[in-house]
Amino acid sequence: MKKRKVIDDGPSLFPEWNEETEAEPGPAAEEVQTKSYDHTALFERLAQSAFRSKFKLSAKDKAYIQGKGMATIRSHAADFVAKRLAPAVIPNDGKQTPMRGHPVFLAQHATGCCCRGCFAKWHHIPAGRVPTAEEQQYAVSVLMEWITRQV
Repeated sequence: MKKRKVIDDGPSLFPEWNEETEAEPGPAAEEVQTKSYDHTALFERLAQSAFRSKFKLSAKDKAYIQGKGMATIRSHAADFVAKRLAPAVIPNDGKQTPMRGHPVFLAQHATGCCCRGCFAKWHHIPAGRVPTAEEQQYAVSVLMEWITRQV
């Protein structure tokens, strides 16, 4: 049986939230979009994971991104987060994100934004509730940071 390496997840990015409290609505969408995040510590932790660090964009993925533009890719990322990651209960959680087919899918696996279990583990945003608008924007920013680093 293979042993798993335990990674210290560190403090929550959203300390005002915990599993015992109800999430209040996040700030207005225009406020959320202007917020920037420092993902340095996250990407250092992700680099320690053999599984997460094996994901790389192919030449085809890079060409797709170049052809569509980063604004379109960001729009796709926001759509995938809203539809595949944001529901409070996902019947096929852990299996809803394909391993190929779109650069954002690779980014989701590489960054732990692929399912609610991984999202809770890597980003300290608990499953079982709909993520706030700010938390969803945070997920998109993580995905776009990974894509930017790959291109």
